[in-house]
Amino acid sequence: MDYKKYIAQKIEIDGFSCEEIETFIEIPPEKSVGDYALPCFRFSRALKKAPNIIAQELKEKITPSGVIREVQAVGGYLNFFLDRTAVSLDVVKEILDSGEKYGSQKVGEGKTVCIDYSSINIAKPFHIGHLSTTVIGGALYRIFNFLGYKAVGINHLGDYGTQFGKLIYAYKNWGSREEVEKGGIKELTRLYVDYHAKSEENPAMDDEARRYFKLIEEGDSECVELFNWFKEMTIKEVNKIYDLLDIHFDSYAGESFYNDKMQVVVDELNEKNLLVESDGAKIVDLEQFNMPPCIILRSDGASLYATRDIAAAIYRKNTYDFYKCLYVVAYQQDLHFKQFFKTLELMGKTWAKDMVHVSYGMVSLEDGAMSTRHGKVVLLEDVIRVCMEKALKVIEEKNPSLENKEEVAKMIGTGAVIFGALQNNKIKDIVFSYDKVLSFEGETGPYVQYTVARCNSVMAKSDVDYSEFNVTEVCDSEYNLAVALANFPSVVLSSAEKYEPSFVTRYAIDVAKAFNRFYLDCKILNETGDRKKFRLALCDATRTTLKNALSLLGIKTPERM
Repeated sequence: MDYKKYIAQKIEIDGFSCEEIETFIEIPPEKSVGDYALPCFRFSRALKKAPNIIAQELKEKITPSGVIREVQAVGGYLNFFLDRTAVSLDVVKEILDSGEKYGSQKVGEGKTVCIDYSSINIAKPFHIGHLSTTVIGGALYRIFNFLGYKAVGINHLGDYGTQFGKLIYAYKNWGSREEVEKGGIKELTRLYVDYHAKSEENPAMDDEARRYFKLIEEGDSECVELFNWFKEMTIKEVNKIYDLLDIHFDSYAGESFYNDKMQVVVDELNEKNLLVESDGAKIVDLEQFNMPPCIILRSDGASLYATRDIAAAIYRKNTYDFYKCLYVVAYQQDLHFKQFFKTLELMGKTWAKDMVHVSYGMVSLEDGAMSTRHGKVVLLEDVIRVCMEKALKVIEEKNPSLENKEEVAKMIGTGAVIFGALQNNKIKDIVFSYDKVLSFEGETGPYVQYTVARCNSVMAKSDVDYSEFNVTEVCDSEYNLAVALANFPSVVLSSAEKYEPSFVTRYAIDVAKAFNRFYLDCKILNETGDRKKFRLALCDATRTTLKNALSLLGIKTPERM
C-alpha cells in the first residue's frame, strides 16, 4: 500500500488537492515522533492560521482506523502512527504477490523519455571516464521503463571531426591493417597518440588531417571505408563492456548522422533573424541571458557541437515526440547545454523546456587524471577485469567450494564497479578505490549482494510453506524492515523525478542494514508456527525487493556467495 496516499486521502484542506497534500507528507527522521508527518506550515498563508492550530484542527477531524493507529498534533506537525502489525503483514503480502514487478508503476504510460548517454568516441578507448554517463544513463533507462514510460536509449556516437582525419593520416603513414586487426582500439589509440607526438614537431600534418576529414565529408571511397572500419571495430569492442554492464541502446545515431540535417537548422535560424555575424562566425547572441554566444558556424563555415545538437534535438522530437529528453553528460558541459536549450527556446520550440541536462561529476582512480591525447588512460575493461579478479580471490579464500566461482566473481566485480559509481549523488566527483568498492562490509554492492545470498541461504534451509502467514504483533526489527521494504515504490519514483539513481543505491544499503539487524535479532529457522512463517516470508520479501533494486542499477545477484 502507498501509505502517503492512504494518509493524504484522510485529510481535507480547502484549496489543496489530495495529490498536493501527498507530496507534502514526510517520513520523520525519528520513529518516536511518528511514521509519517504532515508539516502544516505550508498551509498557514492560505488558511490564515498558525501551523499549530491547523495541525490541531486536522487531528480532530481524523478518526484512527485501518492501518492508522494514532494521530498527534505536535507544534506545526500532524504526526501519524501506523498499526505496526497491520503494516508489516500488508507490506510482505504485497511484495510476495507482486514479485519482480514490486515497485513498478504505470505513471509513465503513453510517454516517451529519450536518454542520451555513454556517447563514446569512435576509435578511442572506453575508459573509466565514461563510467558515470554509462551507468547513470543505463539506470535511468531501466527506472523509466519500470515506471511505465517508453525509454529510448541513445548512444550519440562521437563520429565526426578532424580527429578522424588525424587517425587516417597516422594509419596511412605508419599503421597497418594487420596491426589494427590484431590490436583493435588499443592500436588505434597508439596511432592517435603517436600522431600528436609527431605533429608537435611537424604542424603541417594538421593540414593533411583536415584534408582527410574533408574527404570523408565528401564521400571519398577510401577514407569513408577506413572511417566505417574504425567505427565498426569500436562498436564491436565496446559492446563487450556494455554486455558486462547490462547496458542497452535503441539508437546509435551519432554526430555524423546529422551531417545532412544541419543546413535546415541554419536556414531556420536565419529566417527567424537569430543569426548574427561575429568575426566571420555565425552566432546566436545570448548576452541578454548572461551567456556567451552560441556559435553555430565557424568563420570557415564548419559546424560545431551546438549545430549538431540542435539538429539532433529537433530530429528526436519529430521522431519520438518525447515527454522528456535527457542528456547524461559531465558538469563541464553545463554552459553548452544552457546555450543550446536557450537557442531552441528562441527558435520557438515550446518543447525546449522538456530538455534536461543530467550532469555528473568526474571519475578518476586514486593515482590521478587521464588524457587520451597523451596516452594516459585507464581502460574501463581493465578496471572491471581487476575487480573480477579480486572478487575471485576473495571467494577462493572464504568459500573455495562455491560452484560457478568465475561467474559469481563476474557478478560481484561488475556489480561493485556499477554500485561504486552510483553510490553517491551524481554531481559529486568520484575517486575510484578497488578496496572500497569490493568490501563485503559497509556500504557497497557486494554487501547488498551478500544480503540477498543470505536470504537465499535461509530460504534453502527451510521446507516450511509460508504462503499463508499471520501474527498478532511484530517486534521492532521486523517492523523496521517491513517499513523499509514499503518505501521502495516511492524511492523509485523519486529517483526518476530527480534523475538520481543514487536514491536506489542508498535505499538498497538501508534495506540490507535493516535485514541484517533483523537477522541478528530474530530467530528464523529455529522459530515455530506462524512466527516462523512470517519471518520466512519477510526474508523472501527482502530478497525480492533487493533483487528488484539492484536490477534497476544493472547489477545481477548470485544465488550463493
